[in-house]
Amino acid sequence: MATAAGLLFNHGEAFASDNLYFHAYLVLVSYFFFGWFWTHGGQTLGLKAWNLKILTEDLQSITWAQASIRFIGAILSWGVLGLGFFWVLFDKDSRAWHDRLSRTAVFFAPKP
Repeated sequence: MATAAGLLFNHGEAFASDNLYFHAYLVLVSYFFFGWFWTHGGQTLGLKAWNLKILTEDLQSITWAQASIRFIGAILSWGVLGLGFFWVLFDKDSRAWHDRLSRTAVFFAPKP
């Protein structure tokens, strides 16, 4: 949907692969998508399907500041060949780098 909306500003033409504005726009849309769901209930549709929830370490809803740190941290975690995500295999609390940086965690959220 974000690309379809962007096409309105590009006269219906496909975006060039080197268009940095379009890439920045997609990152911004992704940030607001994840940030909104993480701060409003802690679940995206995918997290709901898996009965998972993003919360603070003390089981509270996360703030926009934490969502921002988590989002940027996740990009960095991928940027080093996914090492930040594989870290959960070695971490004593099974948390990725972006969980540690943002002081958040993924919790099981059983259905009511």
